[in-house]
Amino acid sequence: MNYYMIRNKYLTFLGVGLLFMASACNDGYEKEPVEHFTLDYLFSKADSAGIQARYFLNNIYYEHLPSGYNRINGDFLDAASDDAISINNNEPEIYKLFMGRYSAVSRLTDMEWGGYYQGIRKANILINNIDVVPFNLTYINVLGETKPLNYTMKAEARFLRAHFYFELVKRYGGVPLIGDNVYVLGDDVQLPRNTFAQCIDYIVRELDEIKDDLRSLPMADATEFAHAPTKEACLAMKARVLLYAASPLFNEKPLEAGNELIGYPSYDSGRWNLAAQAAKDLIDQYGPKGKGTLNLAQDYRNIFVDFYGGNNPELIFFRPVGKNKSIETANGPLGFSGNSLGNGNTNPTQNLVESFLMKDGTKYVSTSVDDPFKNRDPRLDFTILHHGSHWLNTTLDTQVGGTHNPSGAQYSRTCYYMAKFMKDYQTSSNYEDNIHLWVMYRYGEVLLNYAEALNEVALAGGTIDNKEVLNSLIQLRKRAGIEPGNENYYGLPAPQNYDAAEMREIIRNERRIEMAFEEQRYWDIRRWRIAEDIFKEPLKGLNIQVVGNKTIYNEVNVLSAEFDTKRYFYPIPYSEVIKNGNMIQNPNW
Repeated sequence: MNYYMIRNKYLTFLGVGLLFMASACNDGYEKEPVEHFTLDYLFSKADSAGIQARYFLNNIYYEHLPSGYNRINGDFLDAASDDAISINNNEPEIYKLFMGRYSAVSRLTDMEWGGYYQGIRKANILINNIDVVPFNLTYINVLGETKPLNYTMKAEARFLRAHFYFELVKRYGGVPLIGDNVYVLGDDVQLPRNTFAQCIDYIVRELDEIKDDLRSLPMADATEFAHAPTKEACLAMKARVLLYAASPLFNEKPLEAGNELIGYPSYDSGRWNLAAQAAKDLIDQYGPKGKGTLNLAQDYRNIFVDFYGGNNPELIFFRPVGKNKSIETANGPLGFSGNSLGNGNTNPTQNLVESFLMKDGTKYVSTSVDDPFKNRDPRLDFTILHHGSHWLNTTLDTQVGGTHNPSGAQYSRTCYYMAKFMKDYQTSSNYEDNIHLWVMYRYGEVLLNYAEALNEVALAGGTIDNKEVLNSLIQLRKRAGIEPGNENYYGLPAPQNYDAAEMREIIRNERRIEMAFEEQRYWDIRRWRIAEDIFKEPLKGLNIQVVGNKTIYNEVNVLSAEFDTKRYFYPIPYSEVIKNGNMIQNPNW
């Protein structure tokens, strides 16, 4: 079922709901509080199909799980990191986010607070009321048991609630936990913030408690429920949450020592063990040596555009985006028109381009070679369009003033465009409507999470099997098309030459290129607490000059910003601090 079918289902249910409300008012129901009436209708004892309850749950997905594609007013979140900049040079929101031009009063798109709590409140409404619906519909849970549909719906709502809390925690640190409560006007909501540790413990406990009430892959009813979380998604979220919790910003190098709202009170290397074990549990249970339902997709490019083709074992949890060409139109290169039109919104940086390896797995070293894109990691061409790339049946000319980067009010200031999330359009003449997925969890990330956490155990003095770390990265590099080399280490050091400090940098770089534009880099440089160092260097692009048959590539600085350490956390909205006497603002805001 594609996104439009899902969306139409939401709208159909909404229309039915509004029609019912209109007719009910004529029957005298207006004397009841609207919320009571709505709950009675949505969770009706007479609705054995649970139609309205299912609408209510689907609406939480639709309203509160946004796609990351050009999410920040037309830009990717990664355009506020060192991986890209926006083509818009009129100080768009993403520029303000990059520069730190925000406050507790002046809010930007990613600084969500109320929206996540709205999602939590809706999840609680469903959790508290779903069991009154006498479902005659069933599903098969992870344990192979046939259960009424309300079991998984409640588990799905708790999964979504855990997701909303995690999104809040990585932005603000500890936040108020409200349990299953549904507050209404007039209630005392002077709630203090819970500690960071309490929030992490709550999220992990919720995921542990619900995992067996969810479905598992492959779904027998995937046509209708492919968007729903599974046990695999539960384990994937747990692995990511524990990875973040073990990371320096919250564990080893907190922003403010002793402040339990934004980190742990003391360092504990054992948190890396917990993160490694969580990732390993998922790999062992569902990876190639376990149940075998999860693996790396054969084609890196198709991870994000192929679900219904049936050959994408990498997907764990995603948001359907629709069948259209909106991503291509927003981000494709300039210089085309009609069904080939691209607005070039996302301009990858030279900083990101240089992080991509050589094809033999060795580190790229900038030289004066005529073609800096030759013999590179194939993921470079899957991710980024550059001067000389083949696209839409032509060879791109991205020098400023060139055919595909014409001089004007807006042009690619780095001479690069984004290719990721699009089909292979090398030999096509036009963009086509394709099903796009915003992938929130995939098996490739789980391998990276495991490698990072296990290597950090070694850095902390623990004993590990370093072949486990190497094997996780080898799988990714092999899929990417990196050459194996004489000893089949794909450019990685042999086990006898393993150095955990060196591997930390290798793993972080591998994560950067493998997960580019998937809303990872922006948060990674924060949780690693390296943003203040990263932004000491300017973001770079290219100045390309074509003289006769010779092309000259010169690096140029395109954008600079200092990173104030208070920006590791967003400020809590001023309105929340003013109306809640127990709400403590984040440091230095």
